[in-house]
Amino acid sequence: MRGRLRRAWRILALPLISIVLSILVGSLVIIASEWLVTGELKPGLAIDAFTALVEGAVGSERAIINTLVSSVPLLLGGLAVGLAFKGGLFNIGVQGQFLMGVLGSVIVGVQLRESPAVIAIPLALAAGMLFGAVWGFIPGFLKATSGAHEVVTTIMLNLIALQVFAAAVNGPLTVQGSSSPITPDVGNAALPIIFGRNGHLGIIYAPLMAVLYGWLLFRTTRGFEIRIAGSSPDAARYAGMKPRRLIIWTMSVSGMLGGMAGATDLLGVSHQTASSYATTVGFDSIAVALLGRTSPIGIVLSALLFGALRTGSASMQIQAGVPAELTGVLQATILFFLVASPVVARLFRLKGARSGLEETTTFTSTYGGEATIR
Repeated sequence: MRGRLRRAWRILALPLISIVLSILVGSLVIIASEWLVTGELKPGLAIDAFTALVEGAVGSERAIINTLVSSVPLLLGGLAVGLAFKGGLFNIGVQGQFLMGVLGSVIVGVQLRESPAVIAIPLALAAGMLFGAVWGFIPGFLKATSGAHEVVTTIMLNLIALQVFAAAVNGPLTVQGSSSPITPDVGNAALPIIFGRNGHLGIIYAPLMAVLYGWLLFRTTRGFEIRIAGSSPDAARYAGMKPRRLIIWTMSVSGMLGGMAGATDLLGVSHQTASSYATTVGFDSIAVALLGRTSPIGIVLSALLFGALRTGSASMQIQAGVPAELTGVLQATILFFLVASPVVARLFRLKGARSGLEETTTFTSTYGGEATIR
């Protein structure tokens, strides 16, 4: 039992400490901001703000459902980043894959908006996943064939996806005669509501994707190959594995999950989209995967935390008068303390504690250098 508790503490220590430290930093920001604006020192304001945030996130049935809805795209995006990490790849392109998933699902969803839901929903969701997979395949193929680093190519593809998305919505997909460019409603392709007023079907299948993610990585030959190639490409080649194919496959499936996140958000929440579709899910997914240490359970819990921050921020602003942007400060500081894990571990004397960044060893060893993939 003691051995199990030690192992659990080594896994959970740094994420938990990072969360606690981020709350402390957020409290200092709240108190300092109030003092600079009004000249009054109000230590209790931080308590009021976080109390309102918690109440807004889990204080009622409606709040809990809203938190779950906000967590769904973060969970799918976190799985996309986590899978790439397991393969030693850094997929910063989930933002672009998310947008392409939105684009694919709205194209098919609008075309099938009057078809039976049993046909329209799967096809629209599959289209979003396919568009995301293609957007993940491109950097994977470039990495495998030319050694182009996925960090560079995925960042470039994020910008390209944004422009392609805007061009499509402003052009052939826009509703004729509308005051601003916006697509038609997807109609019957929208995900059914199964909880409350907005608890859509994604609340059910997103955790199932986390289960499949764990099964793939830890119960299949392909998952074993991904983990070996990610930790030691030379060992993978020596064992007869094909790193090129694994890179392409991993980035494609990672992109598929990113596209699924976008399709779920479109079909489950907005049902239509404008050219200025604003979201940070793709970038927040990186923090979700790191805080969850790329494990399926960890990513689920991390997505719930970030979803709660998103949902509770409005209540915090209304009840405590603290800007909702504070949640961005909390997310950023959590990521900062995870990245600074060696310093945190030394400061708190955490022997053997791990941050989850170990999955990026291949990325850190190849970035800026010449890739050798055979």
